[in-house]
Amino acid sequence: MSKVFVDTNILVYTLDQNDPVKQQTARALLRQLQMQNHAVISTQVLQEFYVTATQKLHVSPLLAKNILRTLQKIETISITPALIEQAIDCSILNQISFWDALIAVSAESARCEILLTEDLNNGQLISGVLVQNPFITEQ
Repeated sequence: MSKVFVDTNILVYTLDQNDPVKQQTARALLRQLQMQNHAVISTQVLQEFYVTATQKLHVSPLLAKNILRTLQKIETISITPALIEQAIDCSILNQISFWDALIAVSAESARCEILLTEDLNNGQLISGVLVQNPFITEQ
């Protein structure tokens, strides 16, 4: 398996007790990717995770900070001015939000083949990275 970029929503679901099915799926995915050393995130994902965990899930700031420490073991892409410029172009070309484009170009810069997220269209190819929604079940 090649490298897989993990979007913020996947990490947030690992804590979200309001949706136990998504929580279990997210935890299993993250565990598998970490064991195989295939997971990639970005500094944007870390920031969004902290804000969402503390504001929407009401996780204590210290617990969220401790979780961020454990996520430091995952390959992390730093957001640079060059990536921001690429994200602007990607946003325009693909007609997606700047923030989603920044995730996509971060995944591309890490040479990920897959972007796990529920924020974009499953099966969509953005900047050479295949979007997969891990919560979609085959029917």
